[in-house]
Amino acid sequence: MTQILVVDDEADLEALIRQRFRQKIRERQYEFVFAINGNDALQQIELHPDVSVVLSDINMPGMDGLTLLSKLSDVAPLTKTIIVSAYGDMENIRTAMNRGAFDFVTKPVNFADLELTIQKTVHQVDQIKQTLQAIKENNILKMYVDETVLNFMGSKEYENSLTANETIEATVAFIDICEFTAISEKAKPDTVVKMLNHYFDLMVKEIIAQNGTVDKFIGDCVMAIFKGDYHLDRAVDACLAIRDKIDALPAENNFSPKVSIGINSGEMISGNIGSVTLRRLDYTVIGDTVNTAQRLQGKASTSQVLISEQCFEKIKQSFQCKKIGSAVLKNKTAEVVLYEVLN
Repeated sequence: MTQILVVDDEADLEALIRQRFRQKIRERQYEFVFAINGNDALQQIELHPDVSVVLSDINMPGMDGLTLLSKLSDVAPLTKTIIVSAYGDMENIRTAMNRGAFDFVTKPVNFADLELTIQKTVHQVDQIKQTLQAIKENNILKMYVDETVLNFMGSKEYENSLTANETIEATVAFIDICEFTAISEKAKPDTVVKMLNHYFDLMVKEIIAQNGTVDKFIGDCVMAIFKGDYHLDRAVDACLAIRDKIDALPAENNFSPKVSIGINSGEMISGNIGSVTLRRLDYTVIGDTVNTAQRLQGKASTSQVLISEQCFEKIKQSFQCKKIGSAVLKNKTAEVVLYEVLN
């Protein structure tokens, strides 16, 4: 059942709303809550935190509708507001929209139009809530993604970015545990999971220490993203630390853990990829830069960190590297010059 808060000082409006939406109220599709001004509305939202839609007049005693709009984004960021007012001039409409109004309906109210507007608004709120809930229920994301991403998921910025994407400059690293499939075939499942989680935890700590983000776990591989100043240098530092710490681990169940790593830097598309219908979205990066990083990891041998020539030119003054030679990467037509980062 959708809760709708009506904010208006007209005395007969409550009876009119209940009459016009009688069927939906009876069918428990809508529940209406009423307030006489902005101050009263904020109190009602405290009492009814599940309010999804607000219908608000502009001209009211105490706190007016435009002032209420400016406060709703803080107290109820997922709630959408429809302004219902006789003040339908462009100045009021623009002010309302700039303060976060979802739509604007003028008085005298055409109730057929208002009902359609409410339906559209409810649908938008429901989609956002379902998507946010689905992502928050992802236990792996909660356990392994760093605090920066989790905080972003709970913000209004995240709500606005559900269907948005942007081109960014960043570095991507793919870190694979070499030959782990073999131990998966021999050891007990709970042993395999315990070992894998131990290795992943070590990797994640080094990634976070360099302000990186764990994008996802792909089988026995970690995909990490580094943004901001010196993102390539920080990615290399994290990967070298991971290589050295994994190399130093003792053998366990006749398995000596090693990693192979591919790193690439450049433009990529950042955004939410997936299906709203299936309630499955990943906030990730895609593009040729990402694909090349994964191909580089595929070419890397045990305890090897591979980068492209473009990356080498950027970091050659800071890291010791060795030219490996040229290779054709999967789905690439031109050869790529490979470099190994030593230390």
